[in-house]
Amino acid sequence: MGLTVLSAPSARRQRSRQQLLEIIRSHPGGVTRSYLSALTGLSRSAVAEGVQDLLPGGLVVEQREHGRGLNRSRGRPSSLLVPAAPSGAVVGIDLGHTHISVALARTDGELLAEQRESFDVDNRAEAAVDDAARLVETLVTHSGLTMADVLGVAAGIPCPLDPVSGRTRPLGDHPTWSDFDVREELSRRLGRQVRVANDAEMGAHGERRFGAARGCRDFLYVKASHGLGAGLVLNGEVYRGATGAAGEIGHIQLPGAQGLCRCGNRGCLETVVSIDALRHQLEELHLPGLPSSSNGPLTSLGANPVAARIVTEGGRVLGHVLADLCNCLNPAAIVIGGELGTAGQPLLEGVRESIHHYALSASAHAVDIRTAQLGLRSELMGAVSQAIEHALIQA
Repeated sequence: MGLTVLSAPSARRQRSRQQLLEIIRSHPGGVTRSYLSALTGLSRSAVAEGVQDLLPGGLVVEQREHGRGLNRSRGRPSSLLVPAAPSGAVVGIDLGHTHISVALARTDGELLAEQRESFDVDNRAEAAVDDAARLVETLVTHSGLTMADVLGVAAGIPCPLDPVSGRTRPLGDHPTWSDFDVREELSRRLGRQVRVANDAEMGAHGERRFGAARGCRDFLYVKASHGLGAGLVLNGEVYRGATGAAGEIGHIQLPGAQGLCRCGNRGCLETVVSIDALRHQLEELHLPGLPSSSNGPLTSLGANPVAARIVTEGGRVLGHVLADLCNCLNPAAIVIGGELGTAGQPLLEGVRESIHHYALSASAHAVDIRTAQLGLRSELMGAVSQAIEHALIQA
């Protein structure tokens, strides 16, 4: 009996496989086979062959879209192809306006440890970086690891970041954040290169990889907290603008609004719709069930008809602004996170009402409005996602 000789993959097939691997690695949130075919121009059978070559080698992992993913087709859910991560740990840091959160995770996204502390981040930039580094070292040590086991670190910060210099570009009255090199300061303290991005962008990364925007290539993530900001994902890429200030929707002017904003202008959206503005209205009415913590979820507000009405009206105001963005960008989804996003259905009702009233019909019917699946942890998990991506690049 003669021997069967297995021939090596053709040069064309090898090139196709490498092209597919590069695309999958550049989309850590996952891509479908049909998207790979559309992007590369390869036939479905060629994509299937290339993916079949990658899966056994452990370079790519196949995951089912599940839960609140944005695949609207009926029947069997699509499979997402995601890059396989090296074995090890990563660290995510979320510097919010009034808190510091740190998470230690495996490179597949499984959390090992997490800690959150209240902190005046807005007015104590350098101290906030010190505290974040201390929390990281504590989590790593208590988990039986060392910093040598950490393959990637990423952090979200509450202000725009200049894409060229990497320094902060604060919009408000927080001088300690002016021209501050967060990347350099954190990297020096931790002895590791740290990826840094605006917190709303990190929220978009978190929901895209682990939450409500999985499989979505065009969406807005709105962080509605003490301020309002948006992470923009357009055609699968994060859009930051010419100077890193894209998505600062909290400073869009509202006709008739006169409140003084932290940016120095009057009538900005966040003077009317933000967690602080909402809490002020609710406290004036002495409504029961208001969370005492400035970082607490607002899920209980829906049980009170008056509180729910106030939240819905805030959603209408926010929705009016988002309707204009729908007309400009035509996103497939808008994911609302931050403390205000935890108010749930009363907020979504107002947002949907305004978008359907003010946006073009084609845009309004195309967009899916939903709250963040990760709740108050979208930004933190986005930092974890970016740390994993950094580990993949270094592998």
